[in-house]
Amino acid sequence: MAVRINKDDFEEKVLKSDLPVIVDFYSDSCIACKKLAPALGDVEDDYEGKLYVYKVNTNFDKELAKEYQIAANPTLLFVKNAEVLDRKTGAHTLAELKTWVEALL
Repeated sequence: MAVRINKDDFEEKVLKSDLPVIVDFYSDSCIACKKLAPALGDVEDDYEGKLYVYKVNTNFDKELAKEYQIAANPTLLFVKNAEVLDRKTGAHTLAELKTWVEALL
C-alpha cells in the first residue's frame, strides 16, 4: 500500500528519489480514487525495486496540489530525476497503468 506523504517530505521522497516515483494525488471522498487504489497497489507490488508509489491527500496538502496544478482527483504524476515526465487523471485499469509505467521506465 502506498505511503502517504506531504509537503514536508515530498522533496526527499519524490524529487530526490533514487528511483522513479508515481505520486497519487487523491482525496478520501473521491470514488474514482477508491477504484484506482487496488490497481495502483498491484503496480507498486509488481514494480518493487524499480519505482516507488506515494500518495498525497489534496484535502490536506493543498499547496502541493496547487504547485503541481492538480485540477481533479485522482491525478497520477510520474516523476523521474525530479522531473514530472507524465500525468494521468481518473481511474485506470491495471493493464493501462502497466502500459503507462513501461513506456516511462
